[in-house]
Amino acid sequence: MKGLFLDAKWEPKKDYKVSAWEKATGKAITGNSVWKNPKLEVRETKVPKPKPDELLIRIRACGICGSDMHFYETDDQGYIMYPGLTKFPSILGHEFAGRVEEVGKDVQGFKKGDMVTAEEMIWCGHCVPCRNGYPNQCRNLEEIGFTINGAFAEYIAIGAKFCWKLNALKGACANADEIYEAGALVEPTCVAYNGIFERAGGFRPGAYVVVYGTGPIGLASIALCRAAGAARIIAFEVSAGRRKLAKKMGADEVYDPAKVDSVKKIMDITDGDGADLHVESAGAPHLTIPVAEQTLAINSRIVQIGRAAKRVPVYLETFQVNHSQFFGAQGHSGNGTFPNVIRLMASGAIDMRKIITSRYKLGSGVKAIKQSCTRQDGKIMLKL
Repeated sequence: MKGLFLDAKWEPKKDYKVSAWEKATGKAITGNSVWKNPKLEVRETKVPKPKPDELLIRIRACGICGSDMHFYETDDQGYIMYPGLTKFPSILGHEFAGRVEEVGKDVQGFKKGDMVTAEEMIWCGHCVPCRNGYPNQCRNLEEIGFTINGAFAEYIAIGAKFCWKLNALKGACANADEIYEAGALVEPTCVAYNGIFERAGGFRPGAYVVVYGTGPIGLASIALCRAAGAARIIAFEVSAGRRKLAKKMGADEVYDPAKVDSVKKIMDITDGDGADLHVESAGAPHLTIPVAEQTLAINSRIVQIGRAAKRVPVYLETFQVNHSQFFGAQGHSGNGTFPNVIRLMASGAIDMRKIITSRYKLGSGVKAIKQSCTRQDGKIMLKL
């Protein structure tokens, strides 16, 4: 089968101390301090054989994520931009949907022909965080397309416990192709859902919401907040194309932060009250958090979903006085997030297929990722 592989050179930066665990596993905890000179290519590899507890899935659609771009993009020293857990070489891709082709002998509840999507966080279920209900903080975490082979490929083998059926979408989509595209958008939408509702605790209907950055996670955040009853959604985005998509997904006002005074805009629109929820999905907290900090409503919340290897100073007195909170969000597993997002799609409350702006075949995967780096698209989808 064909797969889109990324390889990179293990060359830790001089000031980065490699842990014993990193040396033993070949995984980098802070990828952008270790992996240098990434190379992408489509090449042949063996079809994976499913283990007794796994499903073999024929991939039909897989979306390009911001993390895939950050694997390919480099800093001025040639290091990848992605700051998190990584191990290369690996087939990239983790936002996917496909058809079950083979069922492991110990698997129950799935059959050949099922249409499914899957979680990207491969949690062990045995460590203390997992046992305490925090699978996204699993101490033995593997990640599809980050540390193990992903779904920019014709097939993937994955534990059945990470898979979710897409049957509910049959009434909301016109055909199988639409179901697979919608299914491939479940994972990134779950990332937004986890950040907004599970980590930050959501908001009361009628709240003011600000979304910083309207890439796919920001667009999903807008759709979810609109469905949840936000009274006003304000978005900031530098890309003209993505500003249009933000309006399409339900934002009331969308501005280019390079051309407006973001603090003044938020305070004017909210009549001086500030915003109840701030969603950082731009991955530029050094620029966005100072704005959020100055526009906190009483009892407001900031949730950091975008990834960035930057330290951001905050004035904690502001949070104390405003009875405000800051939440970090990683992943999407647990808490019924996947079935809830699938149900929202099935009900028509959110339609994430609206954000798809380009479609490519797997053989053009390198070209697709290069296009994604222009940051003009909503979601680029690889179709198989």
